[in-house]
Amino acid sequence: MKTVHVLPCELIDEPNVWIPMPDGIRLAARIWRPRDEQPVPAILEYIPYRKRFGTTARDAVTHPYLAGHGYACVRVDLRGSGESEGVLEDEYLQQELDDGCAVLRWLAQQPWCTGDVGMMGISWGGFNGLQIAALQPPELRAVVAVCASDDRFADDVHHMGGCLLGDNISWASVMFAYNSLPPDPELVGERWRDMWFERLQGSGLWIEKWLRHQRRDEYWQHASVREDYGRIRCPVYAVSGWADGYSNAVFRLMRNLPGPRKGLIGPWSHKYPHLGVPGPAIGFLQELLRWWDYWLKGRDTGIMDEPMLRVWMQESVPPTTYYRQRPGRWVAEPEWPSDHVQECVYTLGPSQLLLPGDDGEEAFERTVESPLSLGLFAGKWCSYAAGPDLAHDQREEDGGAMVFESGVLDEGFELMGEPCVELELAANRPVAMVAARLSDVAPDDKATRVTYGLLNLTHRESSESPEPLEPGRRYRVQVKLNGIAQAFPAGHRLRLSLSTSYWPLAWPPPGPVRLRVFGEGSRVVLPIRPPRASDADLRDFEAPEGTPAPSASRLDAAHHNWLVHRDLATDQSTLEVINDAGSQRLEAIDLVTGSRTVETYSSQGDDFQSARAEVVAERRLQRGEWEIRTTMRTVVTSTEDAFVVHANLDAYERFPHGSIRVFSRDWDETIPRDLV
Repeated sequence: MKTVHVLPCELIDEPNVWIPMPDGIRLAARIWRPRDEQPVPAILEYIPYRKRFGTTARDAVTHPYLAGHGYACVRVDLRGSGESEGVLEDEYLQQELDDGCAVLRWLAQQPWCTGDVGMMGISWGGFNGLQIAALQPPELRAVVAVCASDDRFADDVHHMGGCLLGDNISWASVMFAYNSLPPDPELVGERWRDMWFERLQGSGLWIEKWLRHQRRDEYWQHASVREDYGRIRCPVYAVSGWADGYSNAVFRLMRNLPGPRKGLIGPWSHKYPHLGVPGPAIGFLQELLRWWDYWLKGRDTGIMDEPMLRVWMQESVPPTTYYRQRPGRWVAEPEWPSDHVQECVYTLGPSQLLLPGDDGEEAFERTVESPLSLGLFAGKWCSYAAGPDLAHDQREEDGGAMVFESGVLDEGFELMGEPCVELELAANRPVAMVAARLSDVAPDDKATRVTYGLLNLTHRESSESPEPLEPGRRYRVQVKLNGIAQAFPAGHRLRLSLSTSYWPLAWPPPGPVRLRVFGEGSRVVLPIRPPRASDADLRDFEAPEGTPAPSASRLDAAHHNWLVHRDLATDQSTLEVINDAGSQRLEAIDLVTGSRTVETYSSQGDDFQSARAEVVAERRLQRGEWEIRTTMRTVVTSTEDAFVVHANLDAYERFPHGSIRVFSRDWDETIPRDLV
């Protein structure tokens, strides 16, 4: 990234500004704006990740850059996070959205603001940007939503195809840790401790709340903008990456939003594109300036004359859990869905993927009962770190799956869109799941997962009203795979793999399932996009730019790893995910921060009651003699009938005579399974 030190505008940096809410609570904001007294439009990023130190490095690269080009950039911590007052009790509550509208009104009334405001954000900030847009506050002129979803139930960290995701547990633990931290005494003074205890006592155990909603009910419908796309009338720029968990939302938003919109999907994980890994990263801040100048300043930058949807067409690569770069090229469509993308249908033979005219037997019946350990090499539902959390060589998984493979491709082809697997099947239990994986198999037999999908078969007709299966009865179902843009070269093969478990990416069903798949009615539908000459004429993205990150001294090294353990004596399988950020000192505010999280997912043999997820997290803050430390532990297990949650939170404070535990709470919850 090119570091930009000289900007068109000289800046004022206000580290902490209080924004009053209608009920008297104050939210904490950091504001970068031009020193010139002329009013400028404002850009709001509104998230719970602590402006003081949590997102400091990213904020420093992004917001001063945009502000230096004539904007007031405002980074606000949600109620109950960072230095903001109150308690954060859950994600996307109506209180959060109402607060966001109040912040927009406050910004528009400031003498340094023209009254025109945009919202931008990645993940949480992308979600609430769309959600607040659906409330139609008059000050909000446009939104940039990066790595965000329109559907809180079907396409977020909680569920996929009606299956409970392992990320649901890890993400709840991440927020458990964030919510345990106090505000900075330098900014809030002596009341920091009262605010801290208010959070420790009031934030609650989010995993317990989420597990009580295992179908698409009003809890998830709230703030899912796909319930009524027509509510969003302002322009939307939706952005994601193929290694991210939220790329499907870009396709849906382009298809369904009624107003001006643009979509961008690169090779990246859960990161802003100017910081994007796997690369290539792009000059996304320059793109944002083109977007904001158009919608907030009325300048014709040409951005809306370009194609609606632009994506990175990925080339074939060997399988690994980390890519520094993904080879490929940019392609674009003027609208989505595109008439240029056509369906290609493969039917299923006994072990084959068949095109029309291929020799093969379509009438067949095969069965599979996958080992519970299938899924240890699946990687994370969403790649936050871009490695080593991507899927490993699929040969590690295919031995326990039902596999169908094409012949060697005489000609290559390119996919763009959302593949679908249609299956005629029967199960021997009333609650069952199927995981479908599409892989690129190279001449050396290495198999790279291209896309996948999950379906809880009780959700085959509806996630609002799931119904148990009748054992032995034949059903026709659709398994929607994640959208993708991927080239399959000549000489490779296409592989479909079906399994009845995918643990720990998804929580397993109550017991082992034997699935029968029938050739009649089973097929794979692929979105084929022939190359277009117009792709070569696309405007090139500039190289990434940004303003300097703050100075930080590394005290303890960071360490991130994924470890698979197999105890053959006890038939114990364990996935251990270590995310140790080490510790560092932020020089500008003389604050030491430290964090470590270890996730452990285990099972024994094919005992489906042995599935166990444990997340242990520790957080530390220190400045001089002031030091606090929090430790959180969450354990989730299940029986045939219920989920069982054990959790504890301990908080420590350093006093002259040593560190003392000043707060402790335990939770023990049993939550009935609801056809999951």
